[in-house]
Amino acid sequence: MITERSTTVRAGAETLEARLAVPPGARLGVVIGHPHPLYGGDMDSPVVVRMVEVCTARGVATLRFNFRGVGASTGRHEEGRGEQEDVRASLAYLEAGLGGGARVALAGYSFGAAVAAAVAATARLAGLALVAPPMRVTEVLLPTNFTEPVLVVVGAEDQYCPAASLDTLRAALPEATVVVIEGADHFFFGTLTPLGDAVGAWADALLAG
Repeated sequence: MITERSTTVRAGAETLEARLAVPPGARLGVVIGHPHPLYGGDMDSPVVVRMVEVCTARGVATLRFNFRGVGASTGRHEEGRGEQEDVRASLAYLEAGLGGGARVALAGYSFGAAVAAAVAATARLAGLALVAPPMRVTEVLLPTNFTEPVLVVVGAEDQYCPAASLDTLRAALPEATVVVIEGADHFFFGTLTPLGDAVGAWADALLAG
């Protein structure tokens, strides 16, 4: 397993606590956003950690970070607005760290997925992974003009992304790979293995591209 190191990312006036893993020779990286800060979400979420594990196992660099106001990150929660700046700064940090010619993708879980989807509408990305986008409780701005590989992963019993929301996702992102994990709810307790399999297949597709 690749060892992560602690680092910080500057996002405007804020300083974000982060962890970076760069496998030898990595030319592809993924920035990963965590679930809602006001409900205990941070970069140590088991879902976020699982995404780091499967990506780094394939030689893909990862950067996970705490949104502003979480952990040692400065600032305060801004309902997804300032958090988009956090994501953009993290993408720039990872791309610069990997050097010229590197590609960077974006992933997010729950609140992190909503923020990632908003950023993806305007950012230059190698791919996008939305894990349990909370479409029942917040507006998720889906990047309908996105042409790179998109993964959507939800639990079959997700309280915040019901079947009707999946229909909306499929209509907005017809080229996306949609994975529904049986026996999983929004938190993926006991189902991190199939979640990791789905994210790993997405990472493989990015590497192949």
